[in-house]
Amino acid sequence: MGIAGTPVAFTLIAFIGCGLSFFTMAREWMPEDAAAVAACVYLLNPYLMFVAYERTAYGELLSAIWMPLLVLYGLRQKTSLLPLSIVIATLWLTNAPSAVMGCYLLAFLVMVAAIQERTYALIGRAAGASALGLCLAAFYIVPAAYEQRWVEIARAIAPGMRVEDSFLFGYTGEAFHDQVLHSASWIAVIMLVAAAIAVVLSQRNKPPNPLRAPLIATLIAISVLLLPFSDFLWNHAPELKFLQFPWRWLLVLGVVMAVFIGLALRGSFLEAKTRKTILVRVVSTITLAVLMASLTAVLFWQPCDDEDNIAAQRATFSSNGFEGTDEYTAGDADNGDIQQALPLVRILKQVDADVADSSVQENPEWKADTADTVPAQVNIRRWASENKVIEVNLSTPAYAVLRLMEYPPWQVQVNGRPATAKLHRDDGLITVPLDAGQSIITVRHAATRDVELGRGLTFLALCIAIALFTQTKKRRNLQLS
Repeated sequence: MGIAGTPVAFTLIAFIGCGLSFFTMAREWMPEDAAAVAACVYLLNPYLMFVAYERTAYGELLSAIWMPLLVLYGLRQKTSLLPLSIVIATLWLTNAPSAVMGCYLLAFLVMVAAIQERTYALIGRAAGASALGLCLAAFYIVPAAYEQRWVEIARAIAPGMRVEDSFLFGYTGEAFHDQVLHSASWIAVIMLVAAAIAVVLSQRNKPPNPLRAPLIATLIAISVLLLPFSDFLWNHAPELKFLQFPWRWLLVLGVVMAVFIGLALRGSFLEAKTRKTILVRVVSTITLAVLMASLTAVLFWQPCDDEDNIAAQRATFSSNGFEGTDEYTAGDADNGDIQQALPLVRILKQVDADVADSSVQENPEWKADTADTVPAQVNIRRWASENKVIEVNLSTPAYAVLRLMEYPPWQVQVNGRPATAKLHRDDGLITVPLDAGQSIITVRHAATRDVELGRGLTFLALCIAIALFTQTKKRRNLQLS
């Protein structure tokens, strides 16, 4: 298959997973024929096609597998604490923005269902599963939350990436942003209209389906969140503003729309008993899939720029590496001051020597300046991702500047002893003072306390999950006997 076929294979696997997970959820509340059609609608809905073809947001695409299972284990009456917690953990480990939406979705669905059924059992289960799921993923969540203070995370929601810049049919003047927003806005309109029609058609089901009230409330809530007057909610609800784009909620809207289409079809299909009936339905479904894939390929397909094609990406990865994103720049550094094509180690006379000025030009090409450098013998013994060893021989004291950003987990030693002090440069690169003679610089990425805490919580949660699984299995065996 090769690396060129990897995105195609990944997308197909994600779509198959979306179909299977939705079918598993839907048949809990509707006949299998209607559930199968609704599952096809879900994986072929225009937003998932938009994510796959235009945005290629593979984390978000993969997270679409878990959303139907969140609804299933959050609302069904059977015991589901353990599987719900696993879904929550998996969602966090797949895509953080989707996980934020998933947690809000679960809380909202359970609240509406609890009011409808006048019972708090679902709320208790959801709370317990959320706590266990968050702890299962704590080895990622705790460092991700704590270590935000080390970087300029606020730059993730700079102008153009803010919620208020991306409400339906908004306009910023930035051509590419507005083109994507225009496409997403029309997709939202189509899906909202389709969901509303399906809601009306599903009214004929007697008795009303238990999913109906929670999902109608969800549909209304998503409609509100797509419009400018919801700005207050976006800016004050925890972590919600980091979704950046309100239309990300179309991922959840896809579940709601497909469920109501399935409910509208409930009773419309007789069980397929003959080969002819089965063949007609299979051919119709395949035809719909081909038409949707072809249409979205025409509407959303974007060719790669020269610098983004596979050959160029591999070449960049194996040579100078990629330019860092602003939101992950060290808190007291300027990402624009880092020069391109820097050597792994420079030996300089002064701490702040050979630094670019981003106000003049951002990330200029590096040019050696003998006025700033000190003659030295530099031997890179090891340059791995988390462990680096450099030998430097000097005739006079100097400073070694590594092509490596300074972050708290980096532990630097010189000749087996911790570096005397971490020196600051405007570009944020690690700088080590050296004496004359031979110096062995060792740089190691160590686990910080937040990482250790996250790992500990995950281990504890795994023990609890195993105990719950064992207890559930014993209970089932007793019921069978």
